[in-house]
Amino acid sequence: MSNKDSFLSKSQKSLLKQFKKQISPAHTSAVAPVQEKARKEEEQIDDTTLFQSALQGVQRLDHSNVVQRAKPAKPKKPDAQTIAKRIAAEGITDHDGSSALSDTQAALNPVGSQQTLSYRITTLQNKVFEDLKLGKMRWFEAVDLHGCTIEQARAAVLEIIHLAQQDNQNVIKIVHGKGPDAVLKTYVNGWLRQHRDVLAFVSAPENQGGTGAVLVLLKRAEKNPKFQPE
Repeated sequence: MSNKDSFLSKSQKSLLKQFKKQISPAHTSAVAPVQEKARKEEEQIDDTTLFQSALQGVQRLDHSNVVQRAKPAKPKKPDAQTIAKRIAAEGITDHDGSSALSDTQAALNPVGSQQTLSYRITTLQNKVFEDLKLGKMRWFEAVDLHGCTIEQARAAVLEIIHLAQQDNQNVIKIVHGKGPDAVLKTYVNGWLRQHRDVLAFVSAPENQGGTGAVLVLLKRAEKNPKFQPE
């Protein structure tokens, strides 16, 4: 204690000690964050310097000669009228004799717009037919016949069957609609019953078109003696 402190009374000395205790931590707490910040800045500078030093002589790679792989485009769904126009321009191709379908025979057995269509060959297993009815069999592709003439619809039906068999697929969906006269529905019903490669067909479940569409089960192309895989 200094000489000046010796002239103080006991109460004044006590107050002086308390004051020294109060200002000492405050001073320390104010200085500490400043020192910590300075230390971190020094470390950051050192890390940046080291990183820049390590990159000396390194050059950016030239990516101009890298081939960018484009995503394959999804195949467009067959359009019935486009198919029919192409066939009309190229001439009708007889796929295994299946193009010789009788319109007259089809028209002689009209069906109602809300009627459920159902057909199967006698040798088809019940389990397979039930799976087709319930929509459990994944179909290859669908074709929508709305707006088609009878000739266009026939060409589109034959072509979608051919495309499926080329890809060795055996289930397709044909959307014929539910017009008041059910004309296209009547013809589709008749054509499919005549086609040699149709094993079964049935009106689709409600969530897949209901009585406005049919799911068709085909013979697999690999079982056809004329099938020639690429």
